[in-house]
Amino acid sequence: MVRIVVVLALLLGPLAAGAQARIPSLAWMAGTWVHEDARQRVTEGWIGPGNGTMLGTNLTARADGRALFEFMRMAETPEGVSYYASPAGRPAVEFRAKEVGAARVVFENLTHDFPQRVIYWKEGEVLAARVEGTLQGKERSEEWRFRPAR
Repeated sequence: MVRIVVVLALLLGPLAAGAQARIPSLAWMAGTWVHEDARQRVTEGWIGPGNGTMLGTNLTARADGRALFEFMRMAETPEGVSYYASPAGRPAVEFRAKEVGAARVVFENLTHDFPQRVIYWKEGEVLAARVEGTLQGKERSEEWRFRPAR
């Protein structure tokens, strides 16, 4: 009996270890999303998944007349899934997935200045997003609640 358990562990162990999150598990993020409040209108769009990749864009139109943009990408890597953020077209910064659930994902890069975490989750028709971390020694966060674009 012990031999059977050992053989099963040897055979199934690599399968369990290789059961990393894959991009198709994040398909719930796909679409065009809008967050509006008195300060800004934020439009974020995600296309994919396709061949281990999802692509995103973010356009923030502020009430003060400024516009901000960001290019984003999620991709499968040998370590799992990573999120790459490129605000204002700057070189991409990698955040590795620390938690991937049915409707929630947490990406983290503790060496980045701010944010250190990027979190997305789904609540019914709402796609929520939050960035958080420490900036100049103080905890800081920002959150958006996106609705499907009409």
